[in-house]
Amino acid sequence: MKLGIIGGSGLYEMEGLTEVHERSLTTPFGVPSDALICGRLGACEVYFLPRHGRGHRLLPAEINHRANIYAFKALGVDRVVSISAVGSLREDLRPRDVVLPDQYYDRTKSSMGHTFFGRGVVAHVSFGDPVCSALGDLVEQTVTAELAADKTLSDIRLHRGGTYVNMEGPAFSTRAESNVYRKLGFDVIGMTSLAEAKLCREAELCYQPVAMVTDYDCWHVAEDGVSVDMIIGHLLANVALAKKLIRRLAARLSEKRNCACSSALKQAIMTAPAAIPAEARDRLGLLIDKYLPNK
Repeated sequence: MKLGIIGGSGLYEMEGLTEVHERSLTTPFGVPSDALICGRLGACEVYFLPRHGRGHRLLPAEINHRANIYAFKALGVDRVVSISAVGSLREDLRPRDVVLPDQYYDRTKSSMGHTFFGRGVVAHVSFGDPVCSALGDLVEQTVTAELAADKTLSDIRLHRGGTYVNMEGPAFSTRAESNVYRKLGFDVIGMTSLAEAKLCREAELCYQPVAMVTDYDCWHVAEDGVSVDMIIGHLLANVALAKKLIRRLAARLSEKRNCACSSALKQAIMTAPAAIPAEARDRLGLLIDKYLPNK
């Protein structure tokens, strides 16, 4: 079993992680955000990737999501959990609560960086349900068990489902934008998860975001506007919880997947095999070769 974790640079510093080593990869789409930290939690191999690079060097729009997800695929990972900070757009989603979004609304300007396809191969994956419900069930059970087991976490609440509006940043929302998102019924706001979800679907990887609320964006008149200090304070408080969730999740994973994620490309490739350029076949072979005639 191989589990991919996308998050901050300190998540891999956890009790019980053995056989720790680094893997530096170059992909057809460039270099990932950083070297992957690999280790073992019991029977599960775990691969950690700091989304913004160690030391938080990359803006959200500078992240090479394609290289990040391709690297997981190349290493044999089949399930990816993404841990990130989000702003709340609802009164009842409080700072330090945990949200498991299952829908997205795109406010980015970088859609070509959110697909492996193009340059000779066209594919359209189904994305009506953008996260893996089977992995989501497992993550929900894991978070619920951890919150019940640790009485120091009694103030933290878990929320399953909701819409993540993905803005581009790097500036936070204006108050007008934040209020419009609330009127549209969105639940949380962030800058990174949508591209990961799209690319994991194309790579036939199960994906579930674990969104940790750090602030009320800027709409809440009774709360301070979002700031870096505020986010860092809540993030540091959530690091210990994230590590516990990863350990517990790794112990619960099964060898086989019982979902449709592993065949997401089966009916998605539109380009006739004979029309696919050799360069594109080489670039995308890891993803598409099983659906094409032998070379």
